[in-house]
Amino acid sequence: MAKPDNRADNVEHLQNSIQDTLRNLDEAEDYLEEFSSEISSEKRSQIEDKNERRRESIKGFREEVKDEAAHSEE
Repeated sequence: MAKPDNRADNVEHLQNSIQDTLRNLDEAEDYLEEFSSEISSEKRSQIEDKNERRRESIKGFREEVKDEAAHSEE
């Protein structure tokens, strides 16, 4: 038998994911700033691409938080 859908802590999980992703984004940007002269342009491009995906993920997480908040009001 399937468990009922418990959405009570979804916003908390999403907020934790946002914080973790922001931390990773900041660390990657700090790394690029500190070591930009020591890494290849390919590696730099990979990190920049990954950071762009992180920004997109954060936008998605924030939309999900809004959605969850709307559902909790129903």
